[in-house]
Amino acid sequence: MKHLMLLILVAVGITSCSKDDVKIEDPDPVAIDYHQTAPTQFIDADGAKYAYRVLGDKSGTPLVLVSALGSGMDDWDPAVTNGLAQHYKVILFDNKGVGSSTGSTPATIADMAKDAVSFIKALGYTKVNLMGFSMGGFVSQQIVLTEPGLVNKLILTGTGPKGSEGLSNLPNLLAAGADLSPEERFLSFAFTASEASRKAGEASWDRSQKRTEDRDAALSNETGVAQLTAVLAWAQPYPDALKELSTVTQPTLIVEGEEDIPVPVINSINMSKAIPNAHLVLYPDAGHASFAQYYDKFVHEAISFLNK
Repeated sequence: MKHLMLLILVAVGITSCSKDDVKIEDPDPVAIDYHQTAPTQFIDADGAKYAYRVLGDKSGTPLVLVSALGSGMDDWDPAVTNGLAQHYKVILFDNKGVGSSTGSTPATIADMAKDAVSFIKALGYTKVNLMGFSMGGFVSQQIVLTEPGLVNKLILTGTGPKGSEGLSNLPNLLAAGADLSPEERFLSFAFTASEASRKAGEASWDRSQKRTEDRDAALSNETGVAQLTAVLAWAQPYPDALKELSTVTQPTLIVEGEEDIPVPVINSINMSKAIPNAHLVLYPDAGHASFAQYYDKFVHEAISFLNK
């Protein structure tokens, strides 16, 4: 199985993308472009050196972004990160073994959550807001369940509970994109086939490729295998998942595309019903990366949620 997953990862190129042969268009202007200029910093925690960037200089509770499968700091859409950083201090980071961080990437979501908590505490924070995308949403759920005192508010995008419906089909989805270019894999995996969605996806891709100086390191195959192993374990049936989420007391914003294929929308609907203080936002004609397709609406929604 491990060998099979490695072949899928190598063929599909799920690790973070390089900047070769991409077309660049300027994103919509924002007041300050933090995403392109924030320097990469490092901090030691539990025997690893974590790479991170701080976007913005706002006081108050920071917003920590937890990345998706195969993603590093440069794979976040700058239209989202810059938009959020105009109002909140935003922290991007590579978890253990990912991108520019050292150490070995664990093969379970629980251990990834422990590493993320170690990183946050090493920065000196006792309370943060969390935003998790896809696998990052799995990690964020685990953090709020095991370290509830650390989390002020929670934003979950393109994600689902343990045992998420449809998630076990992920290897087939990855293998289906083996012959596509990195940009086409991104578009087919995270957006719909409509002209509007694809156009938004192309713009998001271009924005994420724009940073050229101090760019994050690509993910290793070993990290990719560990992450995929963790995600497929999360996909296994787990009858108590929603019962566990019913204990989450933090205000939670759940954002999902109505046509998400990797993590179907029913998972977000189920989470929104289970978490007592949850608010669900569904975007039409949108897939896995709906928050990037509707970045302007999402940023407004997220800031309003965090400001309450």
